[in-house]
Amino acid sequence: MKYKACRLLLIVLMSMVAIGAKAHDFEVDGIYYTITSSTDLTVAVSKNSDNSIKYTGNVNIPTTVTHDGITYGVTSIGNSAFQYCSGLTSITIPNSVTSIGYSAFAYCSGLNSITIPNSVTSIDEVAFLNCSGLTTITIPNSVTSIGDGTFIGCSGLISVTIPNSVTSIGRSVFQGCSGLTSFTIPNGVTLIDSGAFSYCSGLTSITIPNGVISIGARVFSGCI
Repeated sequence: MKYKACRLLLIVLMSMVAIGAKAHDFEVDGIYYTITSSTDLTVAVSKNSDNSIKYTGNVNIPTTVTHDGITYGVTSIGNSAFQYCSGLTSITIPNSVTSIGYSAFAYCSGLNSITIPNSVTSIDEVAFLNCSGLTTITIPNSVTSIGDGTFIGCSGLISVTIPNSVTSIGRSVFQGCSGLTSFTIPNGVTLIDSGAFSYCSGLTSITIPNGVISIGARVFSGCI
């Protein structure tokens, strides 16, 4: 029941963010963008204004995009940009992107392939919530921050590689990842926060380095 309550709270929070999210500014080749800086000429990939059009199939995000004669650099995947795009199967993110936003790929159940480039330094909360089709993922060395609940409910996830640049495993990051059977926590981690591996029912082996000085409550709750 605690697991279900936690997920319900996350869904409510996600809905609040989605309601407050800014509508897209323009569209090019089927991808929607929001201008993040008119001075630096940067944009974030976003969903369309009324969320009526969903991304499907293979999506290749360009490094730059031109609109009304102005060329912008694509530097981020915005909050909820691909949320509920169950028909999305794979995505290519360019080296110009430095951040993946809140709930960016949440509920993309058909997503089975994604490569995160070395330019990305942060992955926000619940970014891959319930991406049940995702089986493997490698976090690049450039990433220093992984938000709470990033992979919660990714039941098909069997392999995760996290670099030494990451210093903490956030709250409920892998909650409900029942496909994980073993996990090696990198040497750079000093904190494993509450519920990080809760309800990972298939987990039988985990390696914790000597550098870990703090382990939160219920980290392995529900692990058989």
